[in-house]
Amino acid sequence: MPVAPAQMDGLREKIRRIEAGSRVLREVLPFGVPEIDNRLPGGGLALGALHEVAGGGNGALDGAAAALFAAGILARTQGPVLWCVSRRDLFAPALAQAGLHADRVIYAEAGTDRAILACFEEGLRHGGLAGVVGEIGRLPMTPSRRLHLAAETSGTIGIAIRRWRRPAEAADFGQPTASTTRWRVSALPASPLPVPGVGRPRWLVELIRAKAGECADFEVECSDETGRIAIPAELVHRPAAADDGRERAVA
Repeated sequence: MPVAPAQMDGLREKIRRIEAGSRVLREVLPFGVPEIDNRLPGGGLALGALHEVAGGGNGALDGAAAALFAAGILARTQGPVLWCVSRRDLFAPALAQAGLHADRVIYAEAGTDRAILACFEEGLRHGGLAGVVGEIGRLPMTPSRRLHLAAETSGTIGIAIRRWRRPAEAADFGQPTASTTRWRVSALPASPLPVPGVGRPRWLVELIRAKAGECADFEVECSDETGRIAIPAELVHRPAAADDGRERAVA
């Protein structure tokens, strides 16, 4: 006896739920920039998943750019955010300028990567948070799998900001992890103004790993007070090839 299309759709949905088990069905958070969203599975950054962000260099400017990039992502979610810090140098007013206001952020200070990973995982398992950030140096495969599974179970987005105390530790960023995406953010000269002054900061955002997605580089203006990155007006129609052979998409 043939099965009606509506019944088949219902059966497929039941199978997906059985396979997911206790995991929350994954949704996505679009950047609102087609050049970026089109390269991510589902058209945006996966919620209920682990992501990695690092500065393009070891300097303070690139480190701050990575933190603000993460803040802009979380600014576009709803609810409290747990931020597990390794050092007392996180500037709350800067996060607010990227859209993540202080009344939404819960800070947890931990002195070691091990303590931060434990706090990170507990936050992801809680289920009542919009997102969890962990500032860590090393992220081995096993802990990253635990973090990703915790995020997948609760539906909470997790962002690991990679920070290194010594330049030699930066090599760990190239090691495989269970993260869904991996980003590198570098500070660029600010957007030019028609009058003397400082324009809106710009970043080079590199998507260097994406499960079932494409890698690319994007030149963007930094997150505004709503957490949204912007397209530099004079670069909208000027794509260029990246030096490393990857496609450069000006966003």
